[in-house]
Amino acid sequence: MTALFAICRADELANGGLGIRFEVQWRGQRLSAFIVRHQGEARAYLNRCAHRGVELDWEPGMFFDNDRQLLVCSTHGALYDPLTGVCVSGPCRGARLESLPITESDEQIGLLTNDELHFCQPT
Repeated sequence: MTALFAICRADELANGGLGIRFEVQWRGQRLSAFIVRHQGEARAYLNRCAHRGVELDWEPGMFFDNDRQLLVCSTHGALYDPLTGVCVSGPCRGARLESLPITESDEQIGLLTNDELHFCQPT
């Protein structure tokens, strides 16, 4: 069954700015996830590097590199395209972040859940 959970207001995300962290249950595991905006487009991913599975942000919400063009893994320095999640440089080149289905409407960004993906209320 599909459901929609509001994650944040659309105006909370600036291009290349801080991301919004939240938690999901995905395939039976509780995991960190995030939403960022790049070139006007919002994208959501599991907060797991494709190389070792560590969280990407070096401080909560800080996912972009210094140029605010790529997502960067704080542990290995892997760089990811924010719109596709594909690793463009680093030890996992060609791998990709696990994307999450979101929708942006009525000034809100929401997570579309399904049988494998559930929104977790903050604890």
